[in-house]
Order: sequence, then C-alpha cells, then structure tokens
Amino acid sequence: MERLKRRQFFGEILSLNNNKPAGEEADPVAARYVNHELPQGLERPASGLNPYSGTWSRAEVIHLLRRTVFGVTPGDIPSLLAMTPIQAVDFLLNNIPSAPSPPVNNYNTSSYTDPTGVLPGDPWVNAPYGDGTVNGKRENSFKSWWLGQMLNQNLSILEKMVFFWHNHFATEVAGVGDARYSYLHNTLLRSMALGNFKTLVRQITTDPAMLKYLNGYVNTKTAPDENYGRELQELFTIGKGNNPNYTEDDVKAAAHLLTGWRIDSVNIVSWFDATKHDTANKQFSPFYGNTLITGQAGSAGAGETDQLIDMIFSKQEAALFICRKIYRFFVYYLIDATVDANVILPLAQVLISSNFEIKPVLSALLKSEHFFDPLSRGCYITTPLDHLAGTFKTFGVTIPSSLPVEKTYALWNYVRGYGSALALDLGDPPNVAGYPAFYQEPGYYETWINSSTLPKRMAFTDMMLSSGFSAGTGTTVKIDVLAFTLQYANAGDPDLLAGYFVELLLGLGVSASWHDSLKSILLSGQTNNAYWTDAWLAYVANPTPANINIVKPRLTSLLTEITRLAERQLC
Repeated sequence: MERLKRRQFFGEILSLNNNKPAGEEADPVAARYVNHELPQGLERPASGLNPYSGTWSRAEVIHLLRRTVFGVTPGDIPSLLAMTPIQAVDFLLNNIPSAPSPPVNNYNTSSYTDPTGVLPGDPWVNAPYGDGTVNGKRENSFKSWWLGQMLNQNLSILEKMVFFWHNHFATEVAGVGDARYSYLHNTLLRSMALGNFKTLVRQITTDPAMLKYLNGYVNTKTAPDENYGRELQELFTIGKGNNPNYTEDDVKAAAHLLTGWRIDSVNIVSWFDATKHDTANKQFSPFYGNTLITGQAGSAGAGETDQLIDMIFSKQEAALFICRKIYRFFVYYLIDATVDANVILPLAQVLISSNFEIKPVLSALLKSEHFFDPLSRGCYITTPLDHLAGTFKTFGVTIPSSLPVEKTYALWNYVRGYGSALALDLGDPPNVAGYPAFYQEPGYYETWINSSTLPKRMAFTDMMLSSGFSAGTGTTVKIDVLAFTLQYANAGDPDLLAGYFVELLLGLGVSASWHDSLKSILLSGQTNNAYWTDAWLAYVANPTPANINIVKPRLTSLLTEITRLAERQLC
C-alpha cells in the first residue's frame, strides 16, 4: 500500500535553506525544531463509513475537536467524553448559536466621522454606501468582526463550516468592493452552513456579493459574461477533473441563461431585469443529457436559473465533488482509489438520498471508522486560523468584554493581520478558487508551512507566552500560564503535567526520550520529581511573588518548547 510521509516535508522543504532570498539567513529557532524527530511514513486508512465503535478516550475526543472547532479547551474534553461518539458528533452539529450581532462602527476618531451618520458602536451594515474611504474602514471592520466570531466560538462546528463555505464559494472583500455586500454574503453562508447544498448554490448564484464579484450583474443578452457560468460548474458544483465533463459550450449556454440578474444597491438585494435577459433556447451538451432549457420572456426568465441548478444537480458529479472537498477539509487531502470507493462514493449517496442536505454527510463522515482511524490523526497541517484562534481557545485567552468597541476591534484586527502574514487573509483569498492549500496539487495544505510562515507561527506562540500584544490599545492580551496550569488537577506531577500539555497542544505524541527532555525543563536539571512537586505545591498554598518566580518561568519555558515543535502544526 502507498506509503505517505506525515511530516517528511518538514525536512524536505523546511531545511530552511530553501525558499530564502539570497543572503538571508535561516531562522535559528525554526532550524532547531523543524527536524527534531521525523517519524516514518504511515499507510493510508482502508476503513470506510461504518460507525466507529472503538475506544472512546481523551485521544478520540481531542481528534474530533481539533478537526471541528478552532482549538481544544481542557473543559471541552470531559464534556464530550461523557457522551458516546454519536452523541458527541450530534452535539457539535446541532449546538448552533443564534446569529451574532453585526459589525459596528469602530472607526470614528477625533479626526474622522462616518459620513453617513453611523454613530460609534452602531451597526453600519444597513447604512448607505458613503464613499470609498468609509467603505474601506467598514471592510476592515467586517474582517476583524469575523475573526472575533472565531475567537468567541462556542462548542460547535459552525465557525469551521462558515470558513469552509467561504473557501468554497470564494469571494474577495476587496473585489466585491462594498462591505455591506460582503457582510450579507457571510450571513448567507452562516445561516445555511449546515443546510441544503443545492439551495445554497441557488442562493449564491444571485447573491449580490457574488453577482458583483464575478460580474453577474453586468451579464446581458448583448454582452454575455461567462465568469459565473464557468465557476458555477468548475469550482462550485461539478469540478473539471471528471471525464466526460461539461464543455465550453455549456459555459456559454449557462452565461446566456443567467443574463438579466441585477443588484439593488440601496436595499442590497438581487432582482431580475427581463429586458436584459436572453430569451433564446439554451442547448447543453451530452454530459447534461443534451438538455434544452427553453428561453422565457418577462419575469418567467428568472425561472431558467432554477432549471439550470436542477440540471447540474442531476449529475452525480455534483455530489462527488462537494464530498471530496468536505473530506479534504476535515480528514486528509489525498484521495486514492480506496478512499474514493470506501468513503467518497458512499458519502455522495448519503448526500443524494438526503436531497443534498449537508448535515447527514458531516454526520456520516465524523462518526465513521475512517475518521477515527489512527492513520487519520496527526496528518493534517493546521490552517493559520487553527493556529491563531486555536491558541486563544486552548489557552483560555480572552479579550475583556469591558473594552470599548474600537479597542476590541483593534485586538481582533491584530490577530487577523497576523493571519495574513501566515498566508491566510480572512475574507480575501487570492482568487475565486479560494486558498491554494485546499486545492493546489501536489502540496495542498502542506503549503501553509514554508521557511517564512513556520518561524512566524513559532513567533506568535512565543509572543503569547511572553510579552503578549496590545495593538496600541493599552490592554495586553497574553497567555496566563499559571491559570492554564491550575486547570489540571495533577499539575504537581511533572511527568503527568508534561504529558497533559503534549496531549492538548500537539497533533502527535512525542517519544519517551523527548518527554523526558520536556520534563527536565520543570526539574531544572534535578533528577527527582519532588523538586517540581514541592515548588508547585508551595505556589498553590501560598502564591507569593517568590513562589511564582520559581514555577512561572519553568512553565513558560516548557510551553514555549512544546509549541515550537513541528508536531504543533499537526492535528
């Protein structure tokens, strides 16, 4: 069976002599940790969608949480451990919070006032467009707000699914050019994140943000624009990897069929202008069974869009395509013939039999033997969002609720900006295909890690464990290592404590020798565990500055060491 390297790329592309500009030195921190213990390649799992019936321990719960939420908290684990695997997955799929409050004016200053009259702290999403300056500020407000939703997520798969759909139906805030459109697009993805895929495709087709982004709003019978007709088939439903497949003539026919959709920029809704619609018949290829969609005049022309969606979803390829994307997002990026037969095809049948409801597909996948197979764990490169929001969540970092909105948004925006430095600009993927890590062969999400981004990932956790950041707000946001450690009842045992930190923070375990090396940080060269135990118990009993100064630096050093390990980038 094919042998695949889980972490070999850390050695191959992250020797840190690669991809460096001439004269630039390798990062010394990354160089130390990048190749410390490369495991051997592991076989791909051959299991399928039979319900998982194996061990239900902390390891399985942590794996489930790593894949479905941004970060694992110590309190989440016992909550799900008290359930069965089926109950735990159902909880994550059904514990959907109510819609969040919209983004607000965080940008008024002593020298700048929203020209449309939106007051500080009030929502801007229903205000007039204003001008390019205020729109740019609102775009930044929206993107910061969205990152804030991730930092404040509850125990639910929702935020991961909103991001999944953002990558699938990719739009760029900068390309849409109106923050109000982008916000409403996000609310659409949010409201239908676990709903009906076919219905979502239909809604996206006439969504104002998508009409603007892919030029659908200027698509007319005299000047048909093929952008959306192409991406609807290539990127959103069918994919271009099948043979036979849709044709260029199908793209042209879809473009003619979709003529006439316009945007009401005052009410931010789409509408159908029959005078701009091509009423000729639209002939599709043998791939679509030579379907002929009869052209309609007047308002009936809008109904052709529904017929187009019905035709596309009559093809099994639509179900297979989205199931492959879901698999790559939640399990692993490589899909071989065994996975295709044992997982993808059955998932597509689940999707079709449920009339394209997404939740049954997620339920079947996340409850399966394949998902919980040991070979499916610790093989996924975390996204920058998992790294950043996950650090906040796991370590219990919060932004004080008492801060004024401009400071809260500034702190959210700092984290969002750090994501851009890690190659994920939330809200602004490089193009309509989304972020390359989710589709670009052969590396897929291994491309999240390179000689630039890996040191920056390490620098972020180093900073959070030491100085923290304030983003000019006067409020420092950082990890409280003492509060984090106090959550663990056996923190006085250095062996158990080191193991506990490894379990929470790494996608894979470490060897016995490396465990001893980590534990030695707590012991400061001593050989007796009692050295740490006595120091910790003294601190708990009497948290004086002197006792804090004994345990805190050692905890910080240990956590810094663990979060620098290559395994930290895996889940």
